[in-house]
Amino acid sequence: MEPYPDVLLDHLVDQRPGPEARYETTEAISLAFITALQLLPPRQRASLVLRDVLGYHAAEVAQMLDTTQEAVSSALKRARATVDSHLAESSSTDSSSTGSSGTGSRRPARQPDTAAEHRLVARLTDALERADLDALIKLLVTDVRLSMPPAMLEYRGVESAQRFFTASTFRPGRTYRVVPTRANGQPALGLYLADPHACVYRAYALLVITTAGDHITAITGFNANVMTRFGLPRTLPEPD
Repeated sequence: MEPYPDVLLDHLVDQRPGPEARYETTEAISLAFITALQLLPPRQRASLVLRDVLGYHAAEVAQMLDTTQEAVSSALKRARATVDSHLAESSSTDSSSTGSSGTGSRRPARQPDTAAEHRLVARLTDALERADLDALIKLLVTDVRLSMPPAMLEYRGVESAQRFFTASTFRPGRTYRVVPTRANGQPALGLYLADPHACVYRAYALLVITTAGDHITAITGFNANVMTRFGLPRTLPEPD
């Protein structure tokens, strides 16, 4: 699983899926959905994407996969259970964080690139660049999730997040610069670490942020190798 630049996804938003599609385009490109897809065997993944994202009829999918409609329906049923369970967990985190009483496995429609989101990203950027752990922690929901694919490791809860940031991100002597971008319909930050032996900041990580209201519900970190596809440079100069 890797993040994908929003600028390369723009043309997808205008494409209308078939009548049997279950997921909106903005939901289908979210990291939560992409993560759920990684949990599926190949046949289930193909069936779900073709039927529920692209909206092909069962007969068309069966022909594409060289199988029967019954096999497609069976694979789709199992795939939906896995994906909906994963999305329900994400939805539960967002709802409990924002005080919502809504139920169901589908997450509310995302409203990206809002003024509130811009303010949140600016506050996160400021906290990272000032190495202000307390300010960063205030932006996180109580049950925030931190993950770093492809590592099968996830930190859950604000206390675990605080320990992680203290031991890793905000180790003594580390300073950062941040460049905002967008990935998978979500805000993202290119994180640059100061080189102690040169007057530059080197690409360190890409952080994809999941938000709910004015708080962060999840941070997904990727290594610096993905940053060039977002048009982010390998180094940044020291600020004036």
